[in-house]
Amino acid sequence: MTSDAHVAVMLDEALDGLCVRENGVYLDGTFGRGGHARAVLECLGPDGRLLLMDRDPAALAVARAEFGSDARVTIRHGSFADLADWEATRTGLDGVLLDLGVSSPQLDDAERGFSFRADAPLDMRMDPSSGMSAAEFLARANETEIADVLWKFGEERMNRRIAHAIVERRAEAPIVRTVELAELIARVVGRGEPGKHPATRSFQALRIAVNDELDALERGLRGALGRLKVGGRLVVISFHSLEDRRVKQLMRNESQAPPAKRGLPPPPSAPPLRLKLIGAAQFPSAAETARNARARSAVLRVAEKLA
Repeated sequence: MTSDAHVAVMLDEALDGLCVRENGVYLDGTFGRGGHARAVLECLGPDGRLLLMDRDPAALAVARAEFGSDARVTIRHGSFADLADWEATRTGLDGVLLDLGVSSPQLDDAERGFSFRADAPLDMRMDPSSGMSAAEFLARANETEIADVLWKFGEERMNRRIAHAIVERRAEAPIVRTVELAELIARVVGRGEPGKHPATRSFQALRIAVNDELDALERGLRGALGRLKVGGRLVVISFHSLEDRRVKQLMRNESQAPPAKRGLPPPPSAPPLRLKLIGAAQFPSAAETARNARARSAVLRVAEKLA
């Protein structure tokens, strides 16, 4: 396990964005190993509340062990996509924090199958107790479906050649190990981009597809928008452009009036704006990326709920 495995990314910026009030109600939809949650809880008084969610049973075990006896904390196993369905959120939230993507502990546990750097079962599920693994997807999907996933979620330019190679290989034997898949992709792609393993984009794409990450993000953002109180803050940390694009688009659409169409009069009335952007996109400092290399691609955005 790396030394930065449990370091919360952009911790100070996330706390500033949430603007935590000691008697407020806050939801951390991606508990991970609790770095952000721990800091929020330190800001809360006896009347404050912290709601914790995670899809990963291993993360929830840590949450229950550390925070289960704290009366201010409520814990739920599940995806933040369903936060609006949680009874505990119905009275409203003063802040929602989403730290997206795969966590460091998930990457560091080779048996989870997220990384191509160690030989392990090709799983990639954030919740190993439900859904289809990456190996099962590659065994069942047709060549076009595999190619589409590699392009849509990984922007892999050699998606069709990789998909064809996967289908040819699985005709001989199922692809069930991470290194097996990574080596197959490397042979198709060749050297790839400098400093990046040829399988990086494909592994990202499969992980996003297996966990339905972008649809879950869309639902989670809408759920957060519906559950935030007036003045409540939405703080989202993204790690790749597909995630950040969804976050940026929702925050922009809910904070700006739609532009008038050329040649047409402005609409008689526009729906009320529901968000106010708080500053511009933020990025980790040079000092943080020097301490924690996994913070390098992080982007943090903050918005505040309007009436």
